[in-house]
Amino acid sequence: MKFDVNDALATILAKLESWLENIIAMLPNLILATFLLIVFLNLARLVKRLFTRVISRAVEDINIQRLLAQLVYYLCLSIGAFVVLEILDLEKAVTSLIAGLGVVGIALGFAFQDIAANFIGGIILAFKKPFNIGDVVEIDGTAGFLDRTDFRLTVIRTFQGQEVYIPNKDVIQKKIINYTITGERRIDLQIGVSYGEDLEQVMQITLDAIKAVEGVRTDKDIFFDYYGFGDSSVNYNLRFWIYFPGESHILTITNQVFIAIKKAYDAHDITIPFPIRTLDFGIKGGTKLSELNLGAALSGK
Repeated sequence: MKFDVNDALATILAKLESWLENIIAMLPNLILATFLLIVFLNLARLVKRLFTRVISRAVEDINIQRLLAQLVYYLCLSIGAFVVLEILDLEKAVTSLIAGLGVVGIALGFAFQDIAANFIGGIILAFKKPFNIGDVVEIDGTAGFLDRTDFRLTVIRTFQGQEVYIPNKDVIQKKIINYTITGERRIDLQIGVSYGEDLEQVMQITLDAIKAVEGVRTDKDIFFDYYGFGDSSVNYNLRFWIYFPGESHILTITNQVFIAIKKAYDAHDITIPFPIRTLDFGIKGGTKLSELNLGAALSGK
């Protein structure tokens, strides 16, 4: 078969002429699509700034603010891209793109489900706000100061100085105890006094001693109640409130309370007994100690 250069050139020129005609026909749409693309780019930036101002009132975490604002920005760009493709009569491309995104989304959903769950958990925590940075919290048995949160993790700095990283999906599913949010905390102590003490006097002296400790709230009731007869003491519960967090640390206040009670008991000869055992030979059916011949028993006679 003989190659004809003229036929080849004619075919190429016909194809180019066809393309040129299509371009000229689509020129208004191209201009409109370009204009709308610029509009959506500026609109996305504007919406991002406005959304950041609004969301900052509801969410204090800067990382979460940036993340949500970025999602809104890309959402606006995506809408603009679909509008531009429709104007250019690329419906098939739009359909293929949506289908492709769906498949990719399903694949990524399975591959990164933990990451997605942690991300969603971070969003929920940002809006529900069960704690703030610096709060004293306990999450799933781990207690300490809330150090920071991000898209994936919540970080607790324990009282011993270690950092504990908890995935956000676990945080929203576990029990959260916030010791800071109410601004106060009750301290419960258990103490015992000897059986020879006047229990009413013990109660009054204890209450007077604890009310004098700096940091103990006297505007709220201090509870004193005897709850049982122990092996060597009459035991009672002492419950009082402090501001938390406050100027004085909880351990400092508890330490001062113990010191104040001990000093008050020493001043009034009140005994906090050691564990002891009393041998009572005078009970029914027994023999009194004074009636026993201990000397003969020890000599073996």
